[in-house]
Parts: sequence; structure tokens; C-alpha cells
Amino acid sequence: MATPGVETSAIGLLKRAVELDGEKRFTESLVCYQEGIQLLLDVLKATTDEEKKKRFRQRITEYMDRAEKLKQHIEAEKEAGRYHEQMKIENNSTGNSYEKVFGRFFDEQVTMVEVEDPYIRSNHQVLNFVRFCELIVKSKSKVQTICLTTGQDQGKGQEEKLSELVKNLEKYNMTLKVTYSASLHDREIRLNNGWVIKIGRGLDYFKAADGKFVIGFCDMDLRQCHETTVDIFHKKHSKSVGV
Repeated sequence: MATPGVETSAIGLLKRAVELDGEKRFTESLVCYQEGIQLLLDVLKATTDEEKKKRFRQRITEYMDRAEKLKQHIEAEKEAGRYHEQMKIENNSTGNSYEKVFGRFFDEQVTMVEVEDPYIRSNHQVLNFVRFCELIVKSKSKVQTICLTTGQDQGKGQEEKLSELVKNLEKYNMTLKVTYSASLHDREIRLNNGWVIKIGRGLDYFKAADGKFVIGFCDMDLRQCHETTVDIFHKKHSKSVGV
């Protein structure tokens, strides 16, 4: 039986979907539409008032129509090699975990991930990369290979930490290949299902927590962020701009 809280959650998700739709953040918007519609369907099933049922059906139909058009638009833009989506992470904002930013792109077609980030060096930066790998492990993707290209920080334990991660990922049937480059400047993540994500600050966009025993130390959705921009392309478009 659906509770009033379910209806409130559905309304919140669908309102967010419309906002993201207006901001042309279409892949995020589509996820919110789909999740909101499912919750609204749950509410409909539990509703006995016929007048309310009629209103819910009408709203569900409207949102489903928009979600379908959005899905078709995304696929058409991908096929034409024009897909580009941009999101801005505001200074001190929260709710920007790797799951929120990247999770929707890790579908069952993904078997390889390439990460280029010159700053997977210090302790917190390597931990960020571990969190990114945790996202991959939890996703529905079938990733077998992760390729990391980063700068080298000699004498500070970087290689030892990454070597530990290499061995650990073997337990999940994943191979992590680490390459060091002294000339790398760009920050980019490429998935072999075609998605390319460029982030101004790379994976290092979280601010330090205020302590070790505070809210936001463990849950990165509650961690404040530095300002940065995330550009999302599909590979046909990214090739045309020199990726």
C-alpha cells in the first residue's frame, strides 16, 4: 500500500525532472521521470478514489509521453553525433556523489572504462578513485578493464596504494591498468558504450570534510563540493571535437 510519503516523493522527482528538462540536462531528467512515474504508478494502484485515479492516470500519461520523447531525442542526438549535456556543480553544493554524476551511464553494455586524470596522486585523490571503482563494482555494468592514466607522485606511496587496489579489484574479476604520464593535463572519463565525461576538476571536486566524525565524511552526497563543470558527450560527437 502506497503511503502519502510515496506520493510526495513522486511529486518531488517529477518536479525535478521538469527542472532538469528545462536546463537541457536530459539524461538526468529522464532518470527522474522514470523513477517518478514508477512511484506514481504505485500510488495509483493503492488509490481507491475514482476521481483521484483519473487525475493520476492523466498525469502519468503526460509524464510518460514526455519521457518517451526525451528518450527519442537523446537517441537521435547520439546517432547524429551531436549529443552534449552540461551540468554545473556549484560551490558548497551537495548531492553530487559519483553515483549521481556518473551512475546512469554505467549500463550493461560497459565492459571497459578509461580514466585520464593527472591528479590521482595524494591520499584523498586515490581514495576518490577507489570510490569511483566502488561505483563501477556496484553498477549493473559488466566492466572487465579499468585503465587509469595519471601523473606520478614519487616517494608518497602513490604506487603502493594503487597496487593494492589493482590486487583488490582482481577479486571482482576486474583488471586495473595504471599508466603514468608527465604531460597529461586533460581530465576525462570514457566508457566503451560511447559516453565521454569531462570534468573541470576531474574526480577531485569534493571539499575536505570538517572532521572525521561529521556528517558528510562517509556519504559523499552530503559532502560539500568545489565549483566545477561537467560536460557529457557521446563518442560520435566527441570525435568531431578532437577527443
